[in-house]
Amino acid sequence: MSELSYTHEGGVATIVLRNPPQNRLSAALVAGLFEAVIDLAGRDDTRAVLLKADGPDFSFGGDFPAWENLSASDFSNTIDQGLKLVQVFETLPVPVIVAVQGNCSGGGFEIALRGDIIVAADNATFSHSEASMGVFTFLGGVQRVAERVGRTRASQWAMTCQKIDAQTALECGLINEVVPVAELEQAAQHWVETLGKGATRAHGAHKALLHAWSNGGVEAADALIPSMSGEILHSQDVQTNLKDAIAAFREGRERPAFRFTGK
Repeated sequence: MSELSYTHEGGVATIVLRNPPQNRLSAALVAGLFEAVIDLAGRDDTRAVLLKADGPDFSFGGDFPAWENLSASDFSNTIDQGLKLVQVFETLPVPVIVAVQGNCSGGGFEIALRGDIIVAADNATFSHSEASMGVFTFLGGVQRVAERVGRTRASQWAMTCQKIDAQTALECGLINEVVPVAELEQAAQHWVETLGKGATRAHGAHKALLHAWSNGGVEAADALIPSMSGEILHSQDVQTNLKDAIAAFREGRERPAFRFTGK
């Protein structure tokens, strides 16, 4: 059985980690993720992406037994490729929803942090487990936690390898929603359907602005706005909906609910 499955249907991409029992990030799983992300990066028909995992746990992280005989340069190259992969995943111009159950630690946690919406089962725990082996967050996890919840908690969690339960993660702003385990799939699908039918081009623009803000602050994000605004004004969705909005305005009636094609 493949250690990762990838399907694309009706504008929705679904990526499933399938490397039991711990869904560790083996070479085969990462290769499958690479193929999925490269395909997504080259498509223009995606409206939403769902990342989830089979089994009781989301992922325990890196496949550390495979590190034993790697040279320093080989390991650096491996991490470099992994970083490039998750950075492409993070900047996909569509909403990425991550569904998490059970243990989500190490590299698994770092991949989940690259999503836009994280929905967790009430049995989920999140942790930077790296320091327990004397290493650090190779896929950019600690800085992304700091971005979400602040430096104080990020440094504490990374240094102590503390496990954060789902409710605490929600209250801190690390994740978006907590639901009972039995309702995780349904809750994640609700996010997919809601965002996947929405203003795809606007979602992509907001992601680009937030990414620029993360790297360069408000000024860097503001600098993108002029060119992006002209481009999105002439998108198919805006042009179609704008005509309907103007007609409603001139006729003094309520603006209709708009439909979006993602174009």
